[in-house]
Amino acid sequence: MSCLISRLALLAPVALSLIQPAGALPKARDAPTIPQYVIDYAPLVWLHSQDPYRPSDLQQQLDHTTAQVKWKEVDGAPSPLTLDNLDKLNDIGNTSVYLTSHEGIDISPEPDWFHGITPTAQGVTEKGTGSAIIVVDHGKGDVDAFYFYFYAYNKGNTVLGMEFGDHMGDWEHNMIRFSSGSPQAIWYSQHASGQAFTYDAAEKKGKRPYAYSGNGTHANYAIAGKHDHTIPGVNLPDGPLVDYSDRGLLWDPTANAYTYTYDPATAKFAAGKPDTPVGWLNFNGQWGDDQPPNEPSIFGQAKYVAGPNGPKFKHLDRKEVCPSSPCVVLPFRIWAEKNSTA
Repeated sequence: MSCLISRLALLAPVALSLIQPAGALPKARDAPTIPQYVIDYAPLVWLHSQDPYRPSDLQQQLDHTTAQVKWKEVDGAPSPLTLDNLDKLNDIGNTSVYLTSHEGIDISPEPDWFHGITPTAQGVTEKGTGSAIIVVDHGKGDVDAFYFYFYAYNKGNTVLGMEFGDHMGDWEHNMIRFSSGSPQAIWYSQHASGQAFTYDAAEKKGKRPYAYSGNGTHANYAIAGKHDHTIPGVNLPDGPLVDYSDRGLLWDPTANAYTYTYDPATAKFAAGKPDTPVGWLNFNGQWGDDQPPNEPSIFGQAKYVAGPNGPKFKHLDRKEVCPSSPCVVLPFRIWAEKNSTA
């Protein structure tokens, strides 16, 4: 009898695996390495209905770019570039390196890879990873969870018939601050600034806050509608510099995300499991083309601008919910659903 029980114990894990739904996706690729509440309260992102620039696979971006400094290919760059070896470029050009697209930024028709991956009806970006979750544990139950979203291309705003701020590569993020597993506040990145709200003030599906992605720019907003961001961190219902957001396609970034922890004391990232790439997080360069030489500008603003740097530069060790002070955490949403058809 004891021998039979032992055999049944060995078979139990197999039996359990057979009863799982076929094709079931984990809630996050590396969920065991981070607190479950980080996934349970993770934001859901509404992509704009008319935005052709969807979330993009990180490795695909590298496949279509070359490391350049001042528009010249750098010698000694790893070939091919991968998410594991991208940080090797720090020893060659460091912050001067730009991941420059093979086709160039000003090209028509645009290559398909500019447009990323359209989420399924379940909100999953299949065959690619365009999101990362980075958890920072400050001790005493205080935890910051950063939810990063990547897009291959950013389409800038149009002002007085002129377009400004197009660039390759686009990093946006939300951050939720937790205390003993309870969400306290959420940050929405918006261009060079952003907004913070109490968790209770955020619009949600169950426990999960919504983030509304701006059409083309992918700036994150707490509500749908029109968002004038002429004054950084202040969003009005109209003005000269407007983003538009609506309930187009719902994206669940956790369904296919890399997850990590970050230790501010050592400035080191740790992956969720051995085969999760880490090197890309340490890359000091820019995720896109440099601003083209002699690019015309008006009042210092140009149509084509340089691509951004990555998550390590987004103030992961911030003291407040906001990356800079003063930090205002709003307890309410304004300009709400009445503008949601924009």
